Amino acid sequence: MQFTKMEGAGNDYVYIDARSQQADWPELSRRMSDRHFGVGSDGLILIADSDVADLRMVMFNADGSQGEMCGNGIRCFAKYAIERDIAAPSDDGLTVETLAGIRTVVPTYDGPRITGARVAMGAPILAPARLPPPVLAYPFTMDGFDLPLSFVSMGNPHAVTFIEQAVAGFPLHTVGPKVEHHPMFPRRVNFEIVNVDAPGKLTARVWERGSGETLACGTGACAIAVAARLSGHCGDEVDITLPGGTLRIQWDGMGEVMMEGPATEVFTGEWAA
Repeated sequence: MQFTKMEGAGNDYVYIDARSQQADWPELSRRMSDRHFGVGSDGLILIADSDVADLRMVMFNADGSQGEMCGNGIRCFAKYAIERDIAAPSDDGLTVETLAGIRTVVPTYDGPRITGARVAMGAPILAPARLPPPVLAYPFTMDGFDLPLSFVSMGNPHAVTFIEQAVAGFPLHTVGPKVEHHPMFPRRVNFEIVNVDAPGKLTARVWERGSGETLACGTGACAIAVAARLSGHCGDEVDITLPGGTLRIQWDGMGEVMMEGPATEVFTGEWAA
């Protein structure tokens, strides 16, 4: 089975053209994502046919659970599809069907090579179950840390907290899984810790539902930007620096969130099933 490993700001996925083949994709994601016995990745992304868009993106986390949307993954998805002539973007971009809805991806080029993309990520959802929207700085404590949470959905659920402690030293590896599996979140949650460095400049780390800590998270960066703007920490545009790189997010308080970031092909190979 042919595969390609790609990454966007260090958020890495294995890509497979699944338009004419079938497999136990959740199990394959678990096996290929293993960083010791597999390819090593944050998950598996499939290229599939769509009746409503140019293509359909199917995403599995490293633990085999299916995800609704991946912001870094969809930029690489577009690069994969366009550079292999699977689909051609219109003047408005490539449309991609996801479980979170149809997203439009506009590639950016360096000569003939796609180096990144700008993605219309959809409008944020600010209405978590059982709580009136928007929810900002909801009182929450874990392992002795005061972590007021802001809830944002980008088609998948996020809990964002702004902290004074440097995110680099925060014990995300122990606190993150406890927040992800907290009873407050019956479908689990993505958890972001954020420092406000300066106007329009944030630093963050992300614990992703089903994958653990990742070097970047596109939907997480969008959720951070929305929560930051609503909390008065930034304006319409913000640069969010994650361990794997920086993503630029724009949101004017209404309508869609726009995300811009890199897309890189790492290597191709053949998986011996």
